[in-house]
Amino acid sequence: MKFRYITKEEMIEIPKAPGVYSFAALRGAQGKAILYIGKAANLRERVKNHFHQPSYRDDLFIDQVERVGYIETESEIEALLLESQLIKKDLPKYNVMWKDGKQYLFVGMSAEELPRIFFTHQPANEKIQNTTYIGPFTDGKALKRTLRNLRRVFPYYTVKKHGSKPCQYCHLGLCPGPAPNKKEYQKSIRNLVALLEGKKPAVLKKLQKEMNAASKNQEYEKAGRLRDQMRDLEIIFSHAKVLRVSEEKTSINWAETEKYLQKILATKQKISRVEAYDISNIQGKEATGSMPVFINGKPTKEHYRKFKIRLAGMPNDFAMLQEVITRRLAHAEWPYPDLMIIDGGKPQLSAALAALQTKNYKLPTIKLAAIAKKHNELFLPGKSKPFLLKDMPQSVSNFILYIRDEAHRFAIIYHRKLRKVDLLGKKK
Repeated sequence: MKFRYITKEEMIEIPKAPGVYSFAALRGAQGKAILYIGKAANLRERVKNHFHQPSYRDDLFIDQVERVGYIETESEIEALLLESQLIKKDLPKYNVMWKDGKQYLFVGMSAEELPRIFFTHQPANEKIQNTTYIGPFTDGKALKRTLRNLRRVFPYYTVKKHGSKPCQYCHLGLCPGPAPNKKEYQKSIRNLVALLEGKKPAVLKKLQKEMNAASKNQEYEKAGRLRDQMRDLEIIFSHAKVLRVSEEKTSINWAETEKYLQKILATKQKISRVEAYDISNIQGKEATGSMPVFINGKPTKEHYRKFKIRLAGMPNDFAMLQEVITRRLAHAEWPYPDLMIIDGGKPQLSAALAALQTKNYKLPTIKLAAIAKKHNELFLPGKSKPFLLKDMPQSVSNFILYIRDEAHRFAIIYHRKLRKVDLLGKKK
C-alpha cells in the first residue's frame, strides 16, 4: 500500500475515513523525505489539526512539510496495524526521534511450546530468547483494546505457567485453559501474529480453506468454530472503534448521549446518574462486584462502590449479580441511579430485573440495560432484539464502552486484592 501525496492546499481531498497519513519534505530529484507517520479515525480532521492546532512536537517539523500523503483503510484497527508496519519500514525522522523506550509499545510472542503474548516498551532489553516482536505501535491504549478484541477470537496465555484449574480468563473465553490442544493453540497464535502484522486477508483465506476441508470431512463442529472465528474477525475489523476512543480520550457529548438513551429507553425522565455492575471470580472464590458511577457522562470516583460477595457454594454469576444489586438498593443514603448498565447479556439482564422488582424498597423509576461483550450488543427489558453499538452515535457507544470497561477494571482490581490477601493469609 502506497501513500497518495498531495500539496497542503489540496487537503480538502483527504477523506473523512480511517487510515494512515504521512508528512514529507521534498528532497530534490531524490524524491520525498518522510518526516512523520500517524494514523487516524478521521484522516482529514486529524491532518488539519496538525496545522491548525499544533502541539509542541508538531512545531518541530510542521514548517518543513511540503507534501501530505494518506492511505485510506477499511477500518480503524487496520489503520493502527498499518501505521506500525510503515513506521518500521520507512523509519520517519520524527517518529524515530520520539521512540524513547516509553512512547512506543511492542507485542512480544515467546518461543515456548505454548507461546505467551505480552507487551513491552523495550524489546532489546528483554531477557527472553528467540522472542518475536511486532511493532512499534504508537498508541498503547488502542493496541491493548485491539488485543482485547482479538483475544476473544484467538485466546492466548499471558503467563509462563498456567495452573491446573481454569482461571478467570478461561471462564471469559480469553485463555486456552490448563491443557489445550498444543497444535491448535500454536496455529491460533500464528494467526494472531499474522493479524498484528497486517495480514488479515491471508488469515481469512486460511481459515476459509480449513473450514471447507472440515465441512468436507463432516467435522461440522470444527467447521462451525472456524466460521464463527471468521465472522467475529470481520465484526472486529469492521466496527471496533479503537482509534477514535483513544484519540478523543473517550470524548462524550452528554446532551447527545442522554437524548439517545431517552429515545431507546422510551422515557422522558432525565438521565444523569448511571451505575454499571460487573462480577469477578474464579470458581466462585473471592468473588467481587463493582459499581462505578458516572454523572453526566463523567466518572465520579468518590461514588464508586465495591462488594465482597457473601454467596457461598458453586459459582453462580446470576445469583451473585442479584446479591450485589439487592445490597446496593438497600443503601438509600446513596442517591439512586437513573440508569443501571449490567455487564452481560439477556440472562444477566433478567437477574438484575428480578432484583429491581423486589418489594422491599421504595424505589424511583430506574431504567436497566445490559451490554454483551462478544458483539457489543445492548439488551433492554421488553425488547426482543438488541441494539448494536456500531449503529449508535459515536458519543453514545463511547460512553457505554467506557462505563463497561470501568466496571470490569474496578471489579478485577478488587478481586486481585482479595486473592492476594487470601494467599498471604495462607502463608502465615
